[in-house]
Amino acid sequence: MGIDNRNIEIIDDIMARVLREKTPQQRLAIAFNMWSFAQKQLTHYLHSIHADWNDEKVQQEAAKRLSHGIT
Repeated sequence: MGIDNRNIEIIDDIMARVLREKTPQQRLAIAFNMWSFAQKQLTHYLHSIHADWNDEKVQQEAAKRLSHGIT
């Protein structure tokens, strides 16, 4: 599979086959785990660069960033 520079969201044929073999519940669990990981990483990052922010402020900023500014 070639890479189309106009679209960075290209899935590998092998990965597509693997995902097709998963149940909807398994695919949802994978997506949730990926989102959860991203949220945890972002929260840790925000804490590291904004040591003066409390947990509520960090969570609000993480939510804003993960929702593309829609909170």
